[in-house]
Amino acid sequence: MTTDAVQVRHVTVRDPQVRPLLDDLRLEYTSRYGPNDELSSHPDDEFTAPRGGAFLILVEDGLTIAGGALRRYDERTAEFKRIWTHPGHRRRGLGAAVVRELEHTAVRRGYRRVYLTTGPRQPEAAALYLAAGYTPLYDLDADPEVVGPHPFEKDLGPLAREIRG
Repeated sequence: MTTDAVQVRHVTVRDPQVRPLLDDLRLEYTSRYGPNDELSSHPDDEFTAPRGGAFLILVEDGLTIAGGALRRYDERTAEFKRIWTHPGHRRRGLGAAVVRELEHTAVRRGYRRVYLTTGPRQPEAAALYLAAGYTPLYDLDADPEVVGPHPFEKDLGPLAREIRG
């Protein structure tokens, strides 16, 4: 899991500390899928508070080591995007920490459900979402390449009740 030295920062996409996340995601997506436009598929302002979104990073010793974003999918649903952990910091529970922080942020923004997708060549992402209690909206036994994007959802109602407590 994270240590006391790891800070959660809510930022904008244009914050200079987001650059390592976006640069590494671009490399990762290209190496797995070839040329693609995934990182430009949504305008940056969809990941800002006035539009119902958020972008957060985890920072340790001044370096961005993980992060992720949410955007409005519909009135009650947030969509998570850009979930990433620096390759040198994987296997520390940082991806799970990002997902939990995004879930809390979504609840604070009034969302009651999360929708997200990952690609068929990202089994570690699918494993993260399954471990975090997300329901797959596809056949887990089907050929990942035939399925295409792997959609997941999670009801945030129990978390909302826990936070209201």
